[in-house]
Amino acid sequence: MKRSKKSVELFELDVMDARGLIELSASVGWDYDEAEVATLLSSSFKIYGHKNSEGQVVSSAAIIHYDRRLASIGMVIVHSDYRGLGLGKEVMQKCIESGRDRSILLIATPDGQPLYEKLGFTVVDSVHKYLCDKYNPTNLKKISGISIEAFKDEELEDILELDGAAFGEKRSIFLRNRLQQSYQCIVVKDENSRIIGFGLSVLGSVNMILGPVVAPDHRIAELIIDRLASKHQGKLRVDVPSGQEKLMAFLEQSGFVKVSNPPVMAIHTKEMPYRNDTLYTIASQAYG
Repeated sequence: MKRSKKSVELFELDVMDARGLIELSASVGWDYDEAEVATLLSSSFKIYGHKNSEGQVVSSAAIIHYDRRLASIGMVIVHSDYRGLGLGKEVMQKCIESGRDRSILLIATPDGQPLYEKLGFTVVDSVHKYLCDKYNPTNLKKISGISIEAFKDEELEDILELDGAAFGEKRSIFLRNRLQQSYQCIVVKDENSRIIGFGLSVLGSVNMILGPVVAPDHRIAELIIDRLASKHQGKLRVDVPSGQEKLMAFLEQSGFVKVSNPPVMAIHTKEMPYRNDTLYTIASQAYG
């Protein structure tokens, strides 16, 4: 049943709204869980949304501020009963205002892209979404001079530096929260025990997400993904930036299927931030 705009009010949401956000995401078939919403609600992130007269969260949009001049928008949702009322535009405008001094990126759904274009976003890139029901381990060749180890807390600054150069902006708060949320985090070290790559897995309610994965080349990225995926019995998901064709070929040989190729859109800039071509999978479409 369609509702009236008079019955809703716009708020900045907080931890008390976590359950409402999870229910909203489930209503559109998205698989946000408590840990994912907790990461979004962490400091330096803002989530805006409308509530109806019963206190139900019926819209949302989150903006994630990174360390300096970049932000991402994600979790843009409007409940089906409240579409056509301009709620998506309102929450997006709040996010854009919150990031008015920053370049803002988002990964668009087909339904959302026309709205984002009207708000001034332009397409600057794309990502490739891959899903896997059953991982098929590949007999990867060992690479001499490297080791793969579990992440240790004292290695955090090295991870932050690698991620910042790969992503195009250091994102200290987000990555600390993501590490706490992760199921597994591994690092790759060279013969001098210097960290040259890393990868995270995050267990969601439907899929285990593999990302971010940062590596100096596709062969090491493949080893990281294989290590993260090989012992998991359930569904897997990876989102791969454009330009990583060799990794995508590996994924397709290992049981992954590409299901979409959504655009990356930006406002307050006409191009992607500079990246050093070491980002092989992103954290998720909400964060980039």
